[in-house]
Amino acid sequence: MVRTRFAPSPTGYMHVGNLRTALYTYLIARQNNGKFILRIEDTDQERYVEGAVDLIYRTMKETGMDWDEGPDIGGDYGPYIQSERRGIYLDYARELVEKGAAYYCFCDKERLDELKLIHSISKVPHKYDGHCRNLSKEEVAEKLAAGVPYVIRQKIPTEGVTTFTDLVYGEISVDNSELDDQILIKTDGLPTYNFANVVDDHLMKITHVVRGKEYLSSTPKYNLLYEAFGWEIPAYIHCAPVMKDAHNKLSKRNGDASYEDLIEKGYLKDAVLNYIALLGWAPKSEREIFTLEELIREFDISGISKSPAIFDTEKLAWLNGEYIKALPEETFMEMALPYIRQSVRRTDIDMRALAALLQGRVQVLGEIPEMVDFLDALPAYDIDLYTHKKMKTNPENSLESLKAVLPVLENLQDWTQEQIHTALFELIARLDVKNGLILWPLRTALSGKQFTPGGGVELAYLLGKEETLARIRQGIEKLS
Repeated sequence: MVRTRFAPSPTGYMHVGNLRTALYTYLIARQNNGKFILRIEDTDQERYVEGAVDLIYRTMKETGMDWDEGPDIGGDYGPYIQSERRGIYLDYARELVEKGAAYYCFCDKERLDELKLIHSISKVPHKYDGHCRNLSKEEVAEKLAAGVPYVIRQKIPTEGVTTFTDLVYGEISVDNSELDDQILIKTDGLPTYNFANVVDDHLMKITHVVRGKEYLSSTPKYNLLYEAFGWEIPAYIHCAPVMKDAHNKLSKRNGDASYEDLIEKGYLKDAVLNYIALLGWAPKSEREIFTLEELIREFDISGISKSPAIFDTEKLAWLNGEYIKALPEETFMEMALPYIRQSVRRTDIDMRALAALLQGRVQVLGEIPEMVDFLDALPAYDIDLYTHKKMKTNPENSLESLKAVLPVLENLQDWTQEQIHTALFELIARLDVKNGLILWPLRTALSGKQFTPGGGVELAYLLGKEETLARIRQGIEKLS
């Protein structure tokens, strides 16, 4: 059975790259009728953030990525939190020592710092020099009995080549001489990530490991551990990084957008998940919009790119806009209302009509407050706004247009969109002018903005007769 795992560290918000790893891992499990496991890797206690585990649960549930085994629901291979598995790792590390694949290292911080400095001055890659690698059993026993602090390091072969196959990057070979004798167990008795994930993946019977390309260089060391234990090696899927631009990776440490940030800005969770799926994966068709169920059917490891993916906010906004357009009107209105209320305090606005105008025009819900802020109060604006080349308007003819519109709307008895539309277009026909010559000045006078969620007719209806007439008179005064 295919068994995959998502193993985040509780160090803060769920960043985009992490969520993509979760998604690909989830899709591989679901399309193969396998099991999807959630495991919390909290061995780095210094970076642990209170509440981060709950945030992981919430993000996964919101996006629909349900798990079959995990800390909250249990399973046959728990515990699913690494810090609760502490005793397991030390036993396995000692087993490696007995097999000659690991060793006790008693080097103190001063010696290791000095070694690092020497390598830095010499401009050679830093790695441990094997100082404790060949201590005799007697020397080791003596130091352990004396309580000398130690770590357990992996004993990498000094010769030969380690080769492995990645399902994205193909066959990769690394000279063992280039590999470092990495630490497996730290002085506090906790395992390093590099050791714990190997032990846990084996014990939890993980068949496919999805992770970032940055772990590609560590994979030979993982495989040497698997071989030392005599364990089966899982299938590897390494994913190229998600980039902010051509030179910089997205990083939550640098304050780049997390899943929580995107939701707060007004992106829909389904759109975010859809977009993240496309960051480094290409479907076989030209199609770009997928539900989670459709992604389960369509996803194929062969479509994962070796090249980094650029996080394109314009593309995400477009995709989000498509999701917004597809929402039921009632659902959109419920979502939009809190954003409208950030800048609109008036209670006499027809919210249903306003939402209908916004739904086809907004790409991100967070755009709404600025789009509708003119409804409460007309912003200060320059008369140059009345100039529009395509509409062939300028301050002079706009003044005449507003003077013509004012009495027409003053005499209107029923203030409905239909009646406003009819009255204005009768005026346009009577004057024998282009629509824009009347409607652009009206929209400008009513909004004081270049871009609005509707035209003059819709804005007049939303504002109401009294406010509409007051703003037209103000526009006339401004242009006179």
